[in-house]
Amino acid sequence: LFGAGKMFLPQVIKSARVMKKAVAHLTPFMEAEKEAALLLNPDLKATKPGKIVIATVKGDVHDIGKNIVGVVLGCNNYEIVDLGVMCSCEKILDACVAEEADVLGLSGLITPSLDEMVTVAKEAKKRGLKIPILIGGATTSRMHTAVKIEPCYNYPVVHVLDASRAVTVVGSLLDPELKDDFGADTRELYVEMREEHYASLEERKFLTLQQTRDKAMHIDWKNRPTMPITPSFLGVRTYNNVPLDDLVPYIDWNPFFSVWQLRGKYPNRGYPRIFDDADVGAEAKRVFDDAVKMLKSICAGRKLQANGVVGFFPANSVGDDIEVYEDEERTTVREVLHTLRQQEYREEQSQYLAMSDFIAPKGSGVKDYIGLFAVTAGLGMEALIASFEAKNDDYGKIMAQALADRLAEAYGEKLHLDVRKKEWGYSPEEDMTEDDILKVKYDGIRPAPGYPSQPDHTEKKQMWSLLKAHDLASIELTESLAMLPAASVSGLYFANPESKYFAVGKIQKDQVVSYAERKGWDLETSERHLAPMLGY
Repeated sequence: LFGAGKMFLPQVIKSARVMKKAVAHLTPFMEAEKEAALLLNPDLKATKPGKIVIATVKGDVHDIGKNIVGVVLGCNNYEIVDLGVMCSCEKILDACVAEEADVLGLSGLITPSLDEMVTVAKEAKKRGLKIPILIGGATTSRMHTAVKIEPCYNYPVVHVLDASRAVTVVGSLLDPELKDDFGADTRELYVEMREEHYASLEERKFLTLQQTRDKAMHIDWKNRPTMPITPSFLGVRTYNNVPLDDLVPYIDWNPFFSVWQLRGKYPNRGYPRIFDDADVGAEAKRVFDDAVKMLKSICAGRKLQANGVVGFFPANSVGDDIEVYEDEERTTVREVLHTLRQQEYREEQSQYLAMSDFIAPKGSGVKDYIGLFAVTAGLGMEALIASFEAKNDDYGKIMAQALADRLAEAYGEKLHLDVRKKEWGYSPEEDMTEDDILKVKYDGIRPAPGYPSQPDHTEKKQMWSLLKAHDLASIELTESLAMLPAASVSGLYFANPESKYFAVGKIQKDQVVSYAERKGWDLETSERHLAPMLGY
């Protein structure tokens, strides 16, 4: 029913809660009955449902989507072996062999996970695995699966967009009458997609790195009406154990409904208009009411803790990089933040941006600054999840994870407001509604490594070195540079009113070589970290 669009995801998850409790009660009786039947007739064989091993790959901590898919498949009589998060390639493949899995499902959110999925596919081939692999997660795509993962494995590799498709895909892969044709059709489609991908790269036009630098955003720093504002403090401050109630007004509810795969049709796509949608409105309202109820319980019981850390430092740009200084003397470079520049030619485009354009150049004589932050609303999540798992309550578990993510984003939004008005104080007179804030009508930006304006996650290492986020706010980085707790947000603060969000897009080898030199990498390392951006 769910796959056919006749049942909503929250209903499926709720039904799973009831089903699990019933199965837990009935299992001892069912097993006893099965054993008695086998004693009477040893030739009887227990029917074995398809077994699916699912895992979030090494270094990645995000598992809401994986948990949802596991529940949906479990409701369709598949046996689920959930390995959890941050699973090494060896652990995943060992489990497939030990469990005699019929299907492997890989999940990930951050871009380094894409490379890890390629590694798993290659190693699965080496080990001689002959089971299909499902690929899913926010950072994944059908194109990346077709271009980078599927060619590394001899058996079907299928990108699954969301939980509603998972049952149909698994059914097709395991059905003796369908699996050969389904696998062949998928492989044929992915071959076509690869050909289209490489053909499109050949058609794209790029400027050289030097040409794009010549077309950078040029600001007349000395004759601007206002000079960069000095923050109210330099160094790092913590904002720990912030009252959760203070964050609630800044929640953007639209991604929450996306988690539950509730999508209204125009003009009722966004919150709160989604409640008026003829198809999903009533269910959206029910799940929202459940969320509000749980949110009140979390806030009142302080079941989660919100910590944050902010740092402001003297800074100036040097080419495409930003030097962060120890103090106002600006003689000692504490860290260098590396940025990437747009390089794909577009006829209508006059400027080719890098984030360093928004900071005054070192030779300008203008003293500029940069801010950094990291926040979490996920401290205490393990205990909260355990309380729901003890009750076989998948709905409560997924709801809690979704709300923690919303609270973390809300903390990032509220803290940025405080920074603009008080901590940095470059917009002290700002007066906006929460809706205006969510529509980014304010001055300044807070881009994050791993996102379009700076797709390289490794820049978080410099941020953590400056912020001491692990020691001061209990936010750590995994080996693949995901943040832990999962409900965490980090980024940079730019106060320049001319700063804006942009996508770097595809880049060419001359920039990859330059980036490697500036980062102290060899070319292979640079290409590995920038793989999703390579335009050659």
